Amino acid sequence: MLALTIAWAGYVGALALLGVYGAHRLTLVARAWRGRRRLPVAPPLPDDAALPRVTVQVPLYNERAVVARVIAAAAALDWPRDRLEIQVLDDSTDDSVAIGAAAVARWGAAGVDIVHVQRAERRGWKAGALEAGRQVARGELVLVLDADFVPPPDFLRRTVGHFADPEVGMVQARWGHLNRERSLLTRLEAMLLDGHFAVEQAGRAATGATFNFNGTAGLWRATAIASAGGWHADTLTEDLDLSYRAALRGWRFVYAGDVVAPAELPADLRAFKAQQHRWAKGSVECARKLMPAVAGAPWPWWRRVEAIFHLTHNVPYLLTLVLMLTGGVCLGSGGGPSWAPALHVGSALITALVLGSFVATSSDRGERLGALLRVPALVALTAGMAVSQGKAVIEAVVGHRTPFVRTPKDGAVGALDAPRRYVVPPSATAWLELGVAAYLTACTVLAISRAAALEAAMLAVFASGATWVALPKKNEPDRFERRA
Repeated sequence: MLALTIAWAGYVGALALLGVYGAHRLTLVARAWRGRRRLPVAPPLPDDAALPRVTVQVPLYNERAVVARVIAAAAALDWPRDRLEIQVLDDSTDDSVAIGAAAVARWGAAGVDIVHVQRAERRGWKAGALEAGRQVARGELVLVLDADFVPPPDFLRRTVGHFADPEVGMVQARWGHLNRERSLLTRLEAMLLDGHFAVEQAGRAATGATFNFNGTAGLWRATAIASAGGWHADTLTEDLDLSYRAALRGWRFVYAGDVVAPAELPADLRAFKAQQHRWAKGSVECARKLMPAVAGAPWPWWRRVEAIFHLTHNVPYLLTLVLMLTGGVCLGSGGGPSWAPALHVGSALITALVLGSFVATSSDRGERLGALLRVPALVALTAGMAVSQGKAVIEAVVGHRTPFVRTPKDGAVGALDAPRRYVVPPSATAWLELGVAAYLTACTVLAISRAAALEAAMLAVFASGATWVALPKKNEPDRFERRA
């Protein structure tokens, strides 16, 4: 009886805290809608002779599938050649080095100002490479491009004008998706990222709150980076860290949501989990590092509160894990307080409202219905990711340091059987996920035996998500090399 009471307390507590984050998410939706007709317009650029010098930084680590593509995209940017510098910051340890060197030589021979930079040691991971490049960069502005991005040639022409305002320190473009239609997984990933940009980034930007550089497809003013102390490698999200340090120094950011830079989504679940684990852990590391400064910043109270929600936005994954573990007992066994059925119905409706509004706001009109129909799969994926993501949050809270693990890219946008150049090896976390999946499946069966339809449906979504994420996938074989 005591165990059930504790389970109910955990379940209700997790629901209450998730409700707070959900209510905040609805405020972002409202702010994004209000700001749709007030997108920032970049002032016209001066004559080419007066344009600022731009340094394009391309940080690489073992990217044989995409290295030539991203270098070609950087070289194709429409900008005066005497005002464009490209740094290929290559920390690779495989044949990506030779591929990158050949591409750099080819474009250099064509008149592009491009250098291939290799460090003796991969100290500081991506942040270390960017900082090393910054020390010798000549550009007034710095564009960072991850290896899987393919910006359009007019990217600089459509973003640099925002820096006419001397208070603007960073301009972030929206990400597009080269392989959105490849599988259900990539469609769901695209939905999550579209929501981040169209709701979270747009909503914060519309009200003057701090939003973040996304690590790529964004431009920095070189003096803004310098005044914030440069790139730091003490968190796994150097982009979020620099964003807040620059904001605390008074720099203003612009979200250029009308400029889209296409990129490649992780094509398999292990790669996606590795990416999300890094992002979740890094954001909480930034919260630990920066929250004291944010709490004491000379900002309006609402901006400080928004920053706290922003820096802790991955905590709901841990709350979801608590919800699933305690809810398995509560939903499966029945009983509980007299208001339990109303709680179940209310939580289901609120979840549908939050996710439905989030997806509807971030989807194009012609794709909105299809996106809404995929919301149950999105809930299942989010639930399945809760074990790995909850672990990431706990690791960050207790200060457990882990290395930066980059996300493998295939360089393919078509069939599921495209060759895997790099594969993330299985993690011991999969055993925890399997255990949670088995537990939730048993609870689902228990709820079905009680003819508790709503409870059984909720548990079935949780169980299916945990099973989906934990089990090896047919298109993710282990026989491929593991140099990632």
